[in-house]
Amino acid sequence: ERNPYRAGLVTAVDGWRWNSLAIRASQPRPAWYDEGPVPRGRNWLSHVAAPQTDMELLALRRCGERGAPYGSESWQQAVTTKLGLASTLRPRGRPRK
Repeated sequence: ERNPYRAGLVTAVDGWRWNSLAIRASQPRPAWYDEGPVPRGRNWLSHVAAPQTDMELLALRRCGERGAPYGSESWQQAVTTKLGLASTLRPRGRPRK
């Protein structure tokens, strides 16, 4: 298991001090920390702490293994076409005849 929270190594999602979530939750934040271009909202920690469904977890793992973007099917199609990543969505191996 790669997720320290899910593996039981920490008791809270922000408990793993080597991830950006712990840094974001800390006060004061380091001078080098940047919030990034996407606002996360007030309930970001609750959102991150909420468990994924089995289907979401399967899709996340598949995207991680294949290097594919995670999102809705239409969004995936648009992004993979734009970035030249269409092969990440196709089945592996030779095409069937």
